[in-house]
Amino acid sequence: MFGLFKLRRKPAAAAAAASAPTQLPASAERVLRRLEWTVIRRLDGLLQGDYRTLLRGSGLDLADLREYQLHDDVRHIDWNVTARLQQPHVRVFTEDREMAAWFLLDLSPSVDFGSTDQRKRAVSAEFVAVLARMLTRHGNRVGALLYGTGVDTVFPARGGRMHVLQLLHAMQTRPQAAESGGTKLHELLQTAAATVRRRSTIFVVSDFISEPGWERPLAMLAQRHEVVAVRLLDPMELELPDLGLIPIRDAETGEQLLVDTHDAGFRKRFARIAAQREADLRDAFVKAGVDTLELSTQDDLVEAVMRFAELRKRKSRMSGARAMPAHLRSAA
Repeated sequence: MFGLFKLRRKPAAAAAAASAPTQLPASAERVLRRLEWTVIRRLDGLLQGDYRTLLRGSGLDLADLREYQLHDDVRHIDWNVTARLQQPHVRVFTEDREMAAWFLLDLSPSVDFGSTDQRKRAVSAEFVAVLARMLTRHGNRVGALLYGTGVDTVFPARGGRMHVLQLLHAMQTRPQAAESGGTKLHELLQTAAATVRRRSTIFVVSDFISEPGWERPLAMLAQRHEVVAVRLLDPMELELPDLGLIPIRDAETGEQLLVDTHDAGFRKRFARIAAQREADLRDAFVKAGVDTLELSTQDDLVEAVMRFAELRKRKSRMSGARAMPAHLRSAA
């Protein structure tokens, strides 16, 4: 229950709200340009242009054959050529450039929480902008489904920088979702299953604070697509600091409570409940068979994406090692 609560904040000034719509288009351009200079350029250098580490195409074209080298994916060994030449050879593929990625964006009330100036919604917007721009620069297409109290906006899969700007602008200008009694994440996942027909890479960007029942739709989506659960979180959702007597409000339902965070017993109970929820979430992701990336409001986006890239590299090597015949495993 505690994971749903947020600190009560003062409403923004009416004048600022009235002037925001005329400023936001330019703001989207400024944000994307800043991310291109501060994040995407760093990722290009660290990944050395190998964005395939993060995303895989829907098809492969055979480009060449060469001798097997250490760390090659053994699933690409051409056994006929290997037997004929008495030397392991692997097939070299190029990925289908017509790849599509979809972002399933949970923009329900709980995503507007942040214990500092950085909110989970802002982390979500920057992550989407970075990944979408990296993809579209290489000729791929991106689409998105936006969820507030239901799936209300669909961006068809398209390419180009302008398309990324439109998506970022929509996330920036979108008003905070009304308190609705709880997020129904399964509705977003089921809508995606009906909308995304062609095999794609799907990023489910959410804090996964939701009514039960989303686990099975997530697993079913992963049977057809390559699914990545991008979990948004704030450190205060895991452990409460000693702030004394504070008002907190359920971001989903609007229920308010006055709690004494100076009470060490209360903080321990809060941490225990949060730890159990973390364990349940990770177990659900494993059972669904999806990769996961955790994005905290205090994370450096480049470091988070690089951790994810390294995880996928290790996963690919492990799956390749399991597929290697016994005599080659011993030789390696």
